Amino acid sequence: MFTLKVDQDIELQLFQLKDCRALFNLVDQNRHHLRQWLPWVDDMASHYQYETIIPMWLKQFAENNGFNAGIRYRGQLVGCIGMHFIDWRNRQTSVGYYLAEQAQGKGIMVRSVQAVLNYAFYDLGLNRVEIRCGEHNLKSRAIPVRLGFALEGKIRDGELLHTGFHDLIVYGILARDWKKLM
Repeated sequence: MFTLKVDQDIELQLFQLKDCRALFNLVDQNRHHLRQWLPWVDDMASHYQYETIIPMWLKQFAENNGFNAGIRYRGQLVGCIGMHFIDWRNRQTSVGYYLAEQAQGKGIMVRSVQAVLNYAFYDLGLNRVEIRCGEHNLKSRAIPVRLGFALEGKIRDGELLHTGFHDLIVYGILARDWKKLM
């Protein structure tokens, strides 16, 4: 099983079928918080739905095409992070993430994204990583800013949420820039 140890408190673990209930509970307990920015939250009505989703994520990882992992803080599942589809021809990917409301403010996501960037650039040899955030999701946007990403632009009406379309802000970082920062 893929596990990425971030530090003494944080570990990123590839989801397994045994995680269905814990993952659903994480989403369900944070539904109001997450649905502001994630279009799929309202569709998740049962832990059984993850019984079909997690095998797709495992296949994605097995095919070396990204991953979806749980963020465990001191052993407790507090969020998710993933590398979406990897464009191997252009050696690039995008990273997505979310965190339980009560876990915010501890630096968990900054450290988790930093670990994923190290994995993407040093282990996989990728050249570019992108993060897209809702324009008004200031907490999410603070992550790429803090990690040295460049603001690359705006995708107008880039995503449909339950409240309507919203704009996405695009951030990107290149391997050479990341290696200078580290």
